[in-house]
Amino acid sequence: MAVFQPLYQKTLGWSRHRHAPAWLTFLSFIEAIFFPVPPEVMLAPMTLAHPKSWFRFASVSLLGSTAGAFIGYALGMFAIALVEPHLVSWGLDAAFNEARDSLQKHGFWIMLVGGFTPVPFKLFTIAAGTVSMPLLPFVAAVLIGRGKRVYLVAGAIRLGGERAERALHRYIEPVGWAALVLLALGLIALFVWKG
Repeated sequence: MAVFQPLYQKTLGWSRHRHAPAWLTFLSFIEAIFFPVPPEVMLAPMTLAHPKSWFRFASVSLLGSTAGAFIGYALGMFAIALVEPHLVSWGLDAAFNEARDSLQKHGFWIMLVGGFTPVPFKLFTIAAGTVSMPLLPFVAAVLIGRGKRVYLVAGAIRLGGERAERALHRYIEPVGWAALVLLALGLIALFVWKG
């Protein structure tokens, strides 16, 4: 069953839209708060469509993620009672509690890793607010962690060019399923580490 190929084709079309950078910024913003789709879904095809703009696309994605991280932090600090029922209904409460405990102990380093891993970024931004992580290390970790991720993705696709586009088009289904498996394994590892 082809699940990722149609999504990839649709996103590739959106990535060529004249307002694509604004949509990428918005997607990056809401993904840091609540949205389940990572910005790379748009960033990759946008970079393939306009390789010379890779740095600008990664930068607007980082800008959106950073702005969204502040909202996530504020939700954790001031409105966690409203957010927690949603985390439970989405099945993210255990991962959220682990992120919060880890941030309490290791702060900057966990936030730095959280910006780069496939674990939903929103868990880390909200958890950082619940433990009142100091803002300067929070911002530094968001910029470095998220920055590594978006610049690495955009830069790799820029360097791969047409060959990367053909490979991505050909292997989108196995790559998509592999990403889901890696995410599941990462969450299992997180739960085992907690236990």
